[in-house]
Amino acid sequence: MTGSAAPPADTPGLRRRLGVFDAVVIGLGAMVGAGIFAALAPAAATAGSGLLPGLGLAALVAYCNATSSARLAARYPASGGTYVYGRERLGEFWGYLAGWGFVVGKIASCAAMALTVGGYVWPAHARPVAVAAVVALTAVNYAGVQKAAWLTRSIVAGVLAVLAAVVTACLTGGTAEAARLGIGADITAGGVLQAAGLLFFAFAGYARIATLGEEVRDPERTIPRAVPLALAIALAVYAAVAVAVLAVLGPDRLAHSPAPLVEAVRAAGAPALAPLVRAGAAAAALGSLLALILGVSRTTLAMARDRHLPPALAAVHPRFHVPHRAELAVGAVVAVLAATTDLRGAIGFSSFGVLAYYAVANAAALTLTRAERRPPRVVPLAGLAGCLALAFALPLASVLSGAAVLGAGAATYGLRRARRARG
Repeated sequence: MTGSAAPPADTPGLRRRLGVFDAVVIGLGAMVGAGIFAALAPAAATAGSGLLPGLGLAALVAYCNATSSARLAARYPASGGTYVYGRERLGEFWGYLAGWGFVVGKIASCAAMALTVGGYVWPAHARPVAVAAVVALTAVNYAGVQKAAWLTRSIVAGVLAVLAAVVTACLTGGTAEAARLGIGADITAGGVLQAAGLLFFAFAGYARIATLGEEVRDPERTIPRAVPLALAIALAVYAAVAVAVLAVLGPDRLAHSPAPLVEAVRAAGAPALAPLVRAGAAAAALGSLLALILGVSRTTLAMARDRHLPPALAAVHPRFHVPHRAELAVGAVVAVLAATTDLRGAIGFSSFGVLAYYAVANAAALTLTRAERRPPRVVPLAGLAGCLALAFALPLASVLSGAAVLGAGAATYGLRRARRARG
């Protein structure tokens, strides 16, 4: 089956400028973001003392997804990620559905990250700050992906430094207790599954590397190296932070904390670090927002090329070599949402859409042959089963809203195909 992921010959294409290091940094910018500052508390409320097993399960599913995505991205190094893989391996409908879920879910995530920036930088005026952040980062992306990668590199370095300070303060402050890391009688399989689904939100950034397939140098080597490396670094960081904070606060106190990392450094006897942690959270949210806008605009570009979205969005800027109309459209929608909508429940909704997206990726990876460097069959099978299990273990409201959005997308696709057949 032949698709149109690549740009038409008579239009400017995206330039391959990113190496392994920049690709890893962009993935980390999306993963080591606001999720680690905010996702631990709701996950602890769900899993109790099963928080760490939930984190491990989320990481396992993410590893399977990352492996499948990396092999597919090396095979199809074009903008669009699983939208392209699903279309090429499973058929147009599955690619469309993956792209639809990704774009809608990640636009909601963009708005949530923007509001997180506003909440940390200027809580009394969170929405205007959120809109300003969207406008500024859309302008950075518009100016070129190399500049976006440079800014992401700076943000990631600062956030990792803050998280290292949190871990050090918690483990050396004298209040950490290993007993708080133990598994108690409160643990349930459902709680661990739901916590894993919520924590998965924080691992999903490696998709940014795949969606930038047209802008990565030597993609057949770069992408399979960058994706697992970014995931491994993120897992190490998350595990260290989760263990440190849990050892200081315990699962009950962690579950009821609105700002768990800030509370943890205060409880560890290092209150002077609290403003630094708040600044780090704002920077992390900016990094996530930057990478999200980058990834969503590239999937929008790919879908517009195939006329699943308005074809005008497929334009690539002749000077900056970026999908400028797609970026402006995504930025405008996110800015409106950030200004008008309360998206505190967006993590669950976004997780459902992203898990559906990766379910398609794993199904597509199952169709690869050995000559196409198919991963061991157990990897995409486990990834597919894990995605479905975590998606339907999410809170009921997230499952219902996510299923409704996917259903609306499928209905739109069916109506468009029917109209095309009549025409």
